[in-house]
Amino acid sequence: MSLESRSSLYVPPALGERSREVFRHLVETFLTSGEPVGSRTLSQRLPLALSPASIRNVMSDLEALGLLYAPHTSAGRVPTEKGLRLFVDGLLEVGELADDERSAIESRMSGTGQRLEELMGQAAQSLAGLSRCAGLMVTAKQDAPLKHVEFVAVAPGKALVILVSEDGQVENRVIDTPPGLPVSALTEAGNYLGARLRGRTIEMARSEITEELEGDRSLLDKLTTKVVAEGLATIAGPEKVLVVRGTSHLLENVGAREDIERIRTLFDDIERKADLIRLLELAKAGDGVSIFIGSENRLFSLSGSSIVAAPYANAQGRVVGVIGVLGPTRLNYGRIIPMVDHTAKVIGRLLA
Repeated sequence: MSLESRSSLYVPPALGERSREVFRHLVETFLTSGEPVGSRTLSQRLPLALSPASIRNVMSDLEALGLLYAPHTSAGRVPTEKGLRLFVDGLLEVGELADDERSAIESRMSGTGQRLEELMGQAAQSLAGLSRCAGLMVTAKQDAPLKHVEFVAVAPGKALVILVSEDGQVENRVIDTPPGLPVSALTEAGNYLGARLRGRTIEMARSEITEELEGDRSLLDKLTTKVVAEGLATIAGPEKVLVVRGTSHLLENVGAREDIERIRTLFDDIERKADLIRLLELAKAGDGVSIFIGSENRLFSLSGSSIVAAPYANAQGRVVGVIGVLGPTRLNYGRIIPMVDHTAKVIGRLLA
């Protein structure tokens, strides 16, 4: 599946001051309440002296431009995805991050001695808690030199691969094992990989080990060779790691049947991790925070969801990952944008 970033070709129509104010206040009200906004509600919020009838005329014009629509027979209107894009790109007033939110982000990620994997999880969890949405992070897989490899049987047909790196990190991976595998084969597999990986990264040794196994030069029996091959494929893993936290927040305030179906579709989207990683990778090329709204990209064409994401860099200034918030298109963009931006900067400082 090809994934598309937001369109750079969309040019918002010229709006007069009155139309702009009506539109901006309608969208702000909708993002706060989640309910269709009527002319009477707007007449009480607008700084302009407009009657409900005049506001209805403006709303009709905005609907004709494709910026608003009526979700049912009520007189209220909600912004379309095209309208949300116009609002986010041209009318949104991004506020400062509140002091308590800034402190919450920094304190949660300030623990000393944390493994990088734990730090990434804390960052995503922090965003999830503050935004009441899902926190997402894509980072490069860590590939430190190893000092110990061990295989341990945990269930019939299953074994745990324990990896200990030279910097003290410990990773555990579960692999499938052939039926009838003796315990001695797991010990032999651990000894074989340990001898070739000790002091080296998996990437450095993988091709050499693969050539030995494929050329029958490993002096291992067939069952042990299968275990080694399965273990090597599992611990090598993907180059990018996706961290997702706080998906339960997406179930909050879900009532209508269509909302439940939308969330179910969104969970299916999250399960397609490779597609989600590719989408987040698009934010790497952006300067600061990127926003992806609904069907602007095909991954969320059915679930109607948005992502606010920002890249973060390592000590050398090279962008190495992306962090963001995933939720409905009715996100509080003005609050979440500085939240994501600050979290990305905190990660960059910690990596430096």
